[in-house]
Amino acid sequence: MTDAALSITQSAVEQFTEQYLTEVGCTVQKDGGRWTVIAPEGAETEVLNGEISLLCGEPSSDLGENERELHPESTFFQELIAEASERSPTGRIILTSEGTQIEMPPWIQQSDVEVATATFTPYYDRTAVVFLYRIGIETVSEYQTELLRAIAVDTRSTDPLPKLEDTFLQSVSSPAPIEASPVDFERSEARNLIEQTREVVVDRVQPKIDEIHQEASRAADAEIEEYRQLQQQRIQELQEKTTQLSSRIDDLSESIQQSNTQSERMQALEKRKEIKAEYEDAKAELEKLRHRRDQGFPEKQQEIRERHALEVVVTPLTVTQVEYERGELELELEKQGVAQSLTIGYGNGVGVTDEMRCDSCNQLLTEDNPVQEIGAGIRCSQC
Repeated sequence: MTDAALSITQSAVEQFTEQYLTEVGCTVQKDGGRWTVIAPEGAETEVLNGEISLLCGEPSSDLGENERELHPESTFFQELIAEASERSPTGRIILTSEGTQIEMPPWIQQSDVEVATATFTPYYDRTAVVFLYRIGIETVSEYQTELLRAIAVDTRSTDPLPKLEDTFLQSVSSPAPIEASPVDFERSEARNLIEQTREVVVDRVQPKIDEIHQEASRAADAEIEEYRQLQQQRIQELQEKTTQLSSRIDDLSESIQQSNTQSERMQALEKRKEIKAEYEDAKAELEKLRHRRDQGFPEKQQEIRERHALEVVVTPLTVTQVEYERGELELELEKQGVAQSLTIGYGNGVGVTDEMRCDSCNQLLTEDNPVQEIGAGIRCSQC
Protein backbone atom coordinates (compact mmCIF):
# COMPACT_ATOMS: atom_id res chain seq x y z
CA MET A 1 0.00 0.00 0.00
CA THR A 2 1.30 3.46 -0.85
CA ASP A 3 -0.66 5.34 1.80
CA ALA A 4 1.25 3.76 4.64
CA ALA A 5 -0.50 4.05 7.98
CA LEU A 6 0.54 2.73 11.33
CA SER A 7 -3.04 1.59 11.70
CA ILE A 8 -2.82 -0.83 8.77
CA THR A 9 -4.68 -3.49 10.71
CA GLN A 10 -6.28 -3.93 14.08
CA SER A 11 -3.81 -6.74 14.81
CA ALA A 12 -0.86 -4.38 14.25
CA VAL A 13 -2.39 -1.88 16.67
CA GLU A 14 -2.90 -4.57 19.30
CA GLN A 15 0.62 -5.96 18.84
CA PHE A 16 2.21 -2.54 19.21
CA THR A 17 0.04 -1.66 22.21
CA GLU A 18 0.84 -4.87 24.08
CA GLN A 19 4.56 -4.51 23.34
CA TYR A 20 4.72 -0.89 24.46
CA LEU A 21 2.65 -1.30 27.62
CA THR A 22 4.80 -4.25 28.66
CA GLU A 23 8.00 -2.28 28.04
CA VAL A 24 6.87 0.61 30.27
CA GLY A 25 6.05 -1.76 33.15
CA CYS A 26 2.35 -2.48 32.76
CA THR A 27 0.78 -5.92 32.91
CA VAL A 28 -1.65 -6.98 30.18
CA GLN A 29 -4.18 -9.76 30.70
CA LYS A 30 -6.19 -10.77 27.62
CA ASP A 31 -9.68 -12.19 27.59
CA GLY A 32 -10.72 -12.22 23.97
CA GLY A 33 -11.39 -8.66 22.86
CA ARG A 34 -11.19 -7.31 26.41
CA TRP A 35 -7.79 -6.58 27.92
CA THR A 36 -7.18 -5.76 31.56
CA VAL A 37 -4.20 -3.42 31.84
CA ILE A 38 -2.65 -2.61 35.19
CA ALA A 39 -0.11 0.21 35.59
CA PRO A 40 1.62 -0.35 38.93
CA GLU A 41 3.31 2.44 40.83
CA GLY A 42 6.53 3.23 39.02
CA ALA A 43 5.25 2.34 35.54
CA GLU A 44 6.90 4.65 33.00
CA THR A 45 3.72 5.95 31.40
CA GLU A 46 1.29 8.81 31.88
CA VAL A 47 -1.35 7.37 29.56
CA LEU A 48 -3.03 5.43 32.36
CA ASN A 49 -3.04 5.04 36.12
CA GLY A 50 -4.14 1.98 38.04
CA GLU A 51 -6.34 -0.50 36.19
CA ILE A 52 -8.33 -0.04 32.98
CA SER A 53 -10.12 -2.29 30.50
CA LEU A 54 -9.26 -2.03 26.82
CA LEU A 55 -12.00 -3.00 24.37
CA CYS A 56 -10.35 -4.13 21.14
CA GLY A 57 -12.08 -3.71 17.82
CA GLU A 58 -14.79 -1.47 16.44
CA PRO A 59 -15.67 1.84 18.15
CA SER A 60 -18.24 1.57 20.93
CA SER A 61 -20.79 4.17 22.01
CA ASP A 62 -21.39 2.52 25.37
CA LEU A 63 -18.24 2.63 27.48
CA GLY A 64 -18.29 1.90 31.17
CA GLU A 65 -16.15 3.38 33.90
CA ASN A 66 -12.41 2.76 33.36
CA GLU A 67 -13.08 1.34 29.89
CA ARG A 68 -11.13 2.60 26.87
CA GLU A 69 -11.34 1.70 23.20
CA LEU A 70 -8.40 0.23 21.33
CA HIS A 71 -8.57 0.54 17.57
CA PRO A 72 -6.64 2.48 14.90
CA GLU A 73 -8.51 5.75 15.42
CA SER A 74 -9.06 5.51 19.18
CA THR A 75 -7.92 8.28 21.50
CA PHE A 76 -6.06 5.80 23.70
CA PHE A 77 -3.97 4.52 20.78
CA GLN A 78 -3.18 8.08 19.64
CA GLU A 79 -2.05 8.96 23.18
CA LEU A 80 0.09 5.84 23.28
CA ILE A 81 1.78 6.68 19.99
CA ALA A 82 2.42 10.26 21.08
CA GLU A 83 4.04 9.10 24.32
CA ALA A 84 6.11 6.44 22.59
CA SER A 85 7.30 9.05 20.08
CA GLU A 86 8.38 11.40 22.86
CA ARG A 87 10.33 8.61 24.51
CA SER A 88 12.13 7.60 21.30
CA PRO A 89 11.82 10.32 18.64
CA THR A 90 14.73 8.93 16.61
CA GLY A 91 15.78 5.43 15.75
CA ARG A 92 17.67 3.25 13.31
CA ILE A 93 16.95 0.11 11.33
CA ILE A 94 19.55 -1.87 9.42
CA LEU A 95 18.09 -4.06 6.67
CA THR A 96 20.23 -6.85 5.32
CA SER A 97 19.59 -9.23 2.47
CA GLU A 98 19.80 -12.16 4.90
CA GLY A 99 17.01 -10.79 7.09
CA THR A 100 14.70 -9.46 4.40
CA GLN A 101 12.44 -11.54 2.18
CA ILE A 102 12.63 -10.83 -1.55
CA GLU A 103 9.50 -9.00 -2.71
CA MET A 104 8.32 -9.71 -6.23
CA PRO A 105 7.11 -6.69 -8.24
CA PRO A 106 3.32 -6.43 -8.59
CA TRP A 107 3.48 -6.97 -12.36
CA ILE A 108 4.78 -10.47 -11.63
CA GLN A 109 2.56 -11.15 -8.61
CA GLN A 110 -0.54 -10.48 -10.70
CA SER A 111 0.57 -12.61 -13.67
CA ASP A 112 0.52 -16.32 -14.55
CA VAL A 113 4.28 -16.32 -14.94
CA GLU A 114 6.10 -18.33 -12.28
CA VAL A 115 9.37 -17.34 -10.63
CA ALA A 116 11.67 -20.37 -10.61
CA THR A 117 14.52 -18.65 -8.78
CA ALA A 118 15.19 -15.19 -7.41
CA THR A 119 18.66 -14.06 -6.37
CA PHE A 120 19.49 -10.66 -4.94
CA THR A 121 23.08 -9.45 -5.25
CA PRO A 122 23.79 -6.34 -3.14
CA TYR A 123 26.36 -3.91 -4.55
CA TYR A 124 26.30 -0.91 -2.23
CA ASP A 125 24.64 0.51 0.88
CA ARG A 126 22.09 3.33 0.82
CA THR A 127 20.44 5.39 3.52
CA ALA A 128 16.78 6.28 3.73
CA VAL A 129 14.73 8.11 6.33
CA VAL A 130 11.20 7.34 7.44
CA PHE A 131 9.09 10.05 9.06
CA LEU A 132 6.03 9.15 11.08
CA TYR A 133 3.49 11.95 10.94
CA ARG A 134 0.40 12.64 12.97
CA ILE A 135 -2.26 14.47 10.97
CA GLY A 136 -4.93 16.14 13.05
CA ILE A 137 -8.07 17.10 11.13
CA GLU A 138 -10.65 18.90 13.19
CA THR A 139 -13.27 21.60 13.32
CA VAL A 140 -14.42 23.70 16.22
CA SER A 141 -17.54 21.53 16.23
CA GLU A 142 -17.89 17.76 16.39
CA TYR A 143 -15.60 16.47 13.64
CA GLN A 144 -12.21 15.35 14.95
CA THR A 145 -9.89 12.82 13.36
CA GLU A 146 -6.25 11.93 13.90
CA LEU A 147 -4.32 9.89 11.35
CA LEU A 148 -0.85 8.38 11.48
CA ARG A 149 1.10 8.15 8.26
CA ALA A 150 4.65 7.08 7.44
CA ILE A 151 6.63 8.33 4.46
CA ALA A 152 10.06 7.12 3.38
CA VAL A 153 12.58 8.82 1.10
CA ASP A 154 16.11 8.08 0.00
CA THR A 155 18.37 10.68 1.61
CA ARG A 156 20.59 10.99 -1.46
CA SER A 157 18.00 11.22 -4.24
CA THR A 158 14.98 12.19 -2.07
CA ASP A 159 12.97 9.71 -4.16
CA PRO A 160 9.96 8.29 -2.30
CA LEU A 161 10.21 4.65 -1.29
CA PRO A 162 6.62 3.41 -0.76
CA LYS A 163 7.61 -0.21 -0.21
CA LEU A 164 10.03 0.81 2.53
CA GLU A 165 7.15 2.47 4.36
CA ASP A 166 5.43 -0.90 4.63
CA THR A 167 8.69 -2.51 5.73
CA PHE A 168 9.08 0.16 8.41
CA LEU A 169 5.54 -0.31 9.69
CA GLN A 170 6.04 -4.04 9.90
CA SER A 171 9.19 -3.38 11.95
CA VAL A 172 7.25 -1.06 14.27
CA SER A 173 4.62 -3.73 14.82
CA SER A 174 7.10 -6.58 15.26
CA PRO A 175 8.16 -7.93 18.65
CA ALA A 176 11.76 -6.76 18.04
CA PRO A 177 11.84 -3.04 18.85
CA ILE A 178 13.57 -0.47 16.67
CA GLU A 179 16.90 0.64 18.11
CA ALA A 180 16.49 4.09 19.65
CA SER A 181 19.56 6.08 18.61
CA PRO A 182 20.57 9.42 17.08
CA VAL A 183 20.38 9.78 13.29
CA ASP A 184 23.44 10.48 11.13
CA PHE A 185 22.38 13.63 9.30
CA GLU A 186 22.34 17.32 10.03
CA ARG A 187 19.38 19.19 11.47
CA SER A 188 19.16 21.35 8.34
CA GLU A 189 18.94 18.24 6.17
CA ALA A 190 16.18 16.88 8.41
CA ARG A 191 14.25 20.17 8.08
CA ASN A 192 14.49 20.02 4.29
CA LEU A 193 13.27 16.42 4.26
CA ILE A 194 10.40 17.30 6.60
CA GLU A 195 9.31 20.15 4.34
CA GLN A 196 9.34 17.85 1.29
CA THR A 197 7.59 14.92 2.94
CA ARG A 198 5.02 17.06 4.75
CA GLU A 199 3.52 18.11 1.41
CA VAL A 200 3.48 14.51 0.21
CA VAL A 201 1.76 13.20 3.33
CA VAL A 202 -0.93 15.91 3.11
CA ASP A 203 -1.55 14.98 -0.53
CA ARG A 204 -1.98 11.36 0.50
CA VAL A 205 -4.59 12.12 3.14
CA GLN A 206 -6.32 14.75 1.00
CA PRO A 207 -9.23 12.39 0.22
CA LYS A 208 -9.87 12.02 3.97
CA ILE A 209 -9.57 15.78 4.43
CA ASP A 210 -12.06 16.30 1.60
CA GLU A 211 -14.43 13.75 3.13
CA ILE A 212 -14.39 15.47 6.51
CA HIS A 213 -14.71 18.86 4.80
CA GLN A 214 -17.82 17.66 2.99
CA GLU A 215 -19.29 16.35 6.25
CA ALA A 216 -18.55 19.67 7.96
CA SER A 217 -20.02 21.60 5.02
CA ARG A 218 -23.19 19.53 5.16
CA ALA A 219 -23.43 20.12 8.90
CA ALA A 220 -22.94 23.85 8.35
CA ASP A 221 -25.57 23.91 5.58
CA ALA A 222 -28.03 22.07 7.84
CA GLU A 223 -27.39 24.49 10.71
CA ILE A 224 -27.80 27.50 8.41
CA GLU A 225 -31.06 26.11 7.05
CA GLU A 226 -32.32 25.43 10.56
CA TYR A 227 -31.44 29.01 11.55
CA ARG A 228 -33.14 30.36 8.40
CA GLN A 229 -36.31 28.44 9.21
CA LEU A 230 -36.29 29.70 12.80
CA GLN A 231 -35.90 33.29 11.57
CA GLN A 232 -38.65 32.79 9.00
CA GLN A 233 -40.87 31.51 11.80
CA ARG A 234 -40.00 34.59 13.82
CA ILE A 235 -40.86 36.83 10.84
CA GLN A 236 -44.26 35.20 10.58
CA GLU A 237 -44.81 35.68 14.31
CA LEU A 238 -43.88 39.36 14.05
CA GLN A 239 -46.14 39.82 11.03
CA GLU A 240 -49.05 38.42 13.00
CA LYS A 241 -48.11 40.50 16.03
CA THR A 242 -47.89 43.79 14.10
CA THR A 243 -51.22 43.03 12.44
CA GLN A 244 -52.83 42.39 15.82
CA LEU A 245 -51.24 45.49 17.36
CA SER A 246 -52.34 47.63 14.43
CA SER A 247 -55.91 46.41 14.91
CA ARG A 248 -55.73 47.21 18.62
CA ILE A 249 -54.45 50.71 17.86
CA ASP A 250 -57.39 51.26 15.48
CA ASP A 251 -59.78 50.00 18.12
CA LEU A 252 -58.29 52.30 20.75
CA SER A 253 -58.46 55.27 18.37
CA GLU A 254 -62.14 54.58 17.90
CA SER A 255 -62.60 54.26 21.66
CA ILE A 256 -60.94 57.63 22.18
CA GLN A 257 -63.39 59.30 19.82
CA GLN A 258 -66.33 57.65 21.55
CA SER A 259 -65.17 58.32 25.13
CA ASN A 260 -67.88 59.74 27.40
CA THR A 261 -65.56 61.10 30.07
CA GLN A 262 -62.17 62.75 30.24
CA SER A 263 -60.93 59.89 32.42
CA GLU A 264 -61.89 57.23 29.87
CA ARG A 265 -60.27 59.28 27.11
CA MET A 266 -56.98 59.64 29.06
CA GLN A 267 -56.87 55.91 29.81
CA ALA A 268 -57.44 55.04 26.16
CA LEU A 269 -54.77 57.52 25.02
CA GLU A 270 -52.25 56.07 27.48
CA LYS A 271 -53.05 52.53 26.34
CA ARG A 272 -52.75 53.48 22.67
CA LYS A 273 -49.37 55.09 23.34
CA GLU A 274 -48.20 51.88 25.01
CA ILE A 275 -49.48 49.70 22.14
CA LYS A 276 -47.92 52.01 19.53
CA ALA A 277 -44.53 51.68 21.21
CA GLU A 278 -44.88 47.92 21.21
CA TYR A 279 -46.00 48.09 17.56
CA GLU A 280 -42.99 50.20 16.55
CA ASP A 281 -40.59 47.80 18.30
CA ALA A 282 -42.13 44.78 16.57
CA LYS A 283 -42.18 46.57 13.21
CA ALA A 284 -38.49 47.57 13.57
CA GLU A 285 -37.50 44.00 14.45
CA LEU A 286 -39.56 42.69 11.53
CA GLU A 287 -37.91 45.05 9.05
CA LYS A 288 -34.47 44.17 10.38
CA LEU A 289 -35.15 40.43 10.07
CA ARG A 290 -36.55 40.84 6.55
CA HIS A 291 -33.45 42.77 5.53
CA ARG A 292 -31.13 40.13 7.01
CA ARG A 293 -33.18 37.39 5.32
CA ASP A 294 -32.94 39.14 1.96
CA GLN A 295 -29.18 39.39 2.51
CA GLY A 296 -28.99 35.68 3.38
CA PHE A 297 -28.05 36.20 7.06
CA PRO A 298 -24.35 36.82 6.15
CA GLU A 299 -23.06 37.34 9.69
CA LYS A 300 -24.70 34.17 10.98
CA GLN A 301 -23.52 32.22 7.95
CA GLN A 302 -19.95 33.38 8.58
CA GLU A 303 -20.17 32.46 12.26
CA ILE A 304 -21.50 28.97 11.47
CA ARG A 305 -19.03 28.28 8.64
CA GLU A 306 -16.09 29.44 10.76
CA ARG A 307 -17.22 27.00 13.43
CA HIS A 308 -17.23 24.18 10.88
CA ALA A 309 -14.02 25.21 9.10
CA LEU A 310 -11.27 22.58 9.02
CA GLU A 311 -7.91 22.90 10.68
CA VAL A 312 -5.25 20.44 9.50
CA VAL A 313 -2.18 20.12 11.73
CA VAL A 314 0.68 17.94 10.48
CA THR A 315 3.20 16.98 13.16
CA PRO A 316 6.32 14.84 12.65
CA LEU A 317 6.48 12.38 15.54
CA THR A 318 9.50 10.22 14.81
CA VAL A 319 12.37 9.98 12.36
CA THR A 320 13.96 6.63 11.67
CA GLN A 321 17.15 6.16 9.71
CA VAL A 322 17.10 3.03 7.57
CA GLU A 323 20.25 1.46 6.16
CA TYR A 324 19.50 -0.80 3.22
CA GLU A 325 21.32 -2.48 0.36
CA ARG A 326 20.88 -1.86 -3.34
CA GLY A 327 21.89 -4.12 -6.14
CA GLU A 328 20.38 -6.39 -8.76
CA LEU A 329 17.68 -9.01 -8.63
CA GLU A 330 18.16 -11.93 -11.01
CA LEU A 331 14.94 -13.73 -11.84
CA GLU A 332 14.37 -16.97 -13.70
CA LEU A 333 10.84 -16.83 -15.07
CA GLU A 334 8.87 -19.81 -16.38
CA LYS A 335 5.56 -20.26 -18.17
CA GLN A 336 4.34 -23.37 -19.93
CA GLY A 337 7.84 -24.77 -20.35
CA VAL A 338 9.33 -21.50 -21.57
CA ALA A 339 12.10 -19.91 -19.48
CA GLN A 340 13.34 -16.34 -19.47
CA SER A 341 16.08 -14.63 -17.43
CA LEU A 342 15.59 -11.11 -16.18
CA THR A 343 17.83 -8.73 -14.21
CA ILE A 344 16.37 -5.61 -12.58
CA GLY A 345 17.44 -3.07 -9.99
CA TYR A 346 16.39 -3.93 -6.46
CA GLY A 347 16.78 -2.80 -2.86
CA ASN A 348 16.13 -4.99 0.16
CA GLY A 349 13.11 -3.69 2.00
CA VAL A 350 12.57 -1.28 -0.89
CA GLY A 351 11.61 -3.61 -3.69
CA VAL A 352 12.22 -3.20 -7.41
CA THR A 353 13.83 0.15 -8.18
CA ASP A 354 13.64 0.02 -11.99
CA GLU A 355 10.65 0.48 -14.22
CA MET A 356 9.95 -2.42 -16.55
CA ARG A 357 8.37 -1.98 -19.98
CA CYS A 358 6.88 -4.36 -22.49
CA ASP A 359 9.38 -5.39 -25.18
CA SER A 360 6.62 -5.23 -27.78
CA CYS A 361 4.54 -2.09 -27.11
CA ASN A 362 6.76 -0.29 -24.58
CA GLN A 363 3.85 -0.02 -22.12
CA LEU A 364 4.84 0.21 -18.47
CA LEU A 365 4.36 -3.04 -16.57
CA THR A 366 2.15 -2.49 -13.52
CA GLU A 367 -0.19 -4.35 -11.21
CA ASP A 368 -2.99 -3.60 -13.68
CA ASN A 369 -0.82 -4.43 -16.69
CA PRO A 370 1.20 -7.49 -15.62
CA VAL A 371 3.59 -9.55 -17.71
CA GLN A 372 1.64 -11.99 -19.87
CA GLU A 373 4.17 -13.79 -22.09
CA ILE A 374 7.92 -14.43 -21.88
CA GLY A 375 8.51 -16.51 -25.01
CA ALA A 376 9.68 -13.68 -27.27
CA GLY A 377 10.77 -11.18 -24.67
CA ILE A 378 8.69 -9.66 -21.93
CA ARG A 379 5.17 -8.93 -23.17
CA CYS A 380 2.39 -7.26 -21.22
CA SER A 381 -1.26 -8.23 -20.91
CA GLN A 382 -2.28 -5.66 -23.50
CA CYS A 383 -0.28 -7.27 -26.30
